[in-house]
Amino acid sequence: MQPRFAIPALVVYLVFSLFHGYALAYREYFTQEQRAQLEKIQTVLVDVITLTDQGDATPAPLSDVVAQRLHEVGYATVRDPATPHDAVFRVKCEQRKTWDGTTATGGDADLPDAPARLWKGPACQLTYLLGGIKIKWRKEVRTEFEDAVAAAQAADPGVYAMTKLQEALEAYEFPLLLAAEWGHADRLLKILDSPNTSQARKIKIMSLLGDMQADEALPKLKEALKDRDLAKQALVAMGNLGKEGIPLLVDMMNSSPQVGIQAAAAKALGQIGGIHGDASVVLPLLAKLQDPKTDWIVLTEVAWSLGKIPDKRSIQPLYDLDKKLQAIRDPDNIILKKLKEAVFWGIKQCDTWDQYS
Repeated sequence: MQPRFAIPALVVYLVFSLFHGYALAYREYFTQEQRAQLEKIQTVLVDVITLTDQGDATPAPLSDVVAQRLHEVGYATVRDPATPHDAVFRVKCEQRKTWDGTTATGGDADLPDAPARLWKGPACQLTYLLGGIKIKWRKEVRTEFEDAVAAAQAADPGVYAMTKLQEALEAYEFPLLLAAEWGHADRLLKILDSPNTSQARKIKIMSLLGDMQADEALPKLKEALKDRDLAKQALVAMGNLGKEGIPLLVDMMNSSPQVGIQAAAAKALGQIGGIHGDASVVLPLLAKLQDPKTDWIVLTEVAWSLGKIPDKRSIQPLYDLDKKLQAIRDPDNIILKKLKEAVFWGIKQCDTWDQYS
């Protein structure tokens, strides 16, 4: 047996757990009353502000886009604050951004689509209010250029910047992000089931459903496994759901003819095992690890997954594989390098776990 590594596996495991499912964890600060309000959101007040170097610009074109995009997810919208509504979606678009956004690191700054502190060009800040309280949810869309005057050339810089920001809002999937933030999995599933939904949008929805840990999405994700273009993302999303998906994931890992699907299934098993502390996935992962026919790409995901579920049964098989890999000298082989890193990490987690558990 080789010497033990000094890095505490428990610490690494806890860090991984904190980063997992950021969307769900991020909603934990809501009170019970606020969560009840989120569930009931049907009508959204659209509040759009447009600012250029010459002063206020007409917000109507951008308001129309925002309203139309929210309708895609089934939300009704109003423009008059006096009209009854359940939440306020605020979009502040500026030719020259004046708000620095969030902190440099930590909290919101580490989330996807977070405001960029260094960006001073045209941008739209997206936030929402619930019960009159501004919620800690911030997203940002930007133009491809920072200097609207130079980019506009002969055109009016303010109008040019707002036009480009409008195009960005037409493409940005903020309605899906809002539905996920508000816990409306049913709306996302309806779009996922639509024949008019693009493959790229389906992949985005499955990713969000996984982050939400929406167990009701499992039947749709199983259906998506039949689609070659969606199967990999469906497996990743299933890794964030409940234990019900374990038998299917094991079967996909062992029977799929596609290496990418096998790897995605192994990764998903590690996610489920890590989230729920379920060691039942260890034995099928070890069987795959010790199968001489297993592709290196799949072995890499298996090793990462075993590290997420520290178990003494994994120690010797990982050491045995590490010994074989160290005998292979091929410094230019990127796949081999990644596999060695995964096995090394897996050993660290499993062979130090009993010291801290």
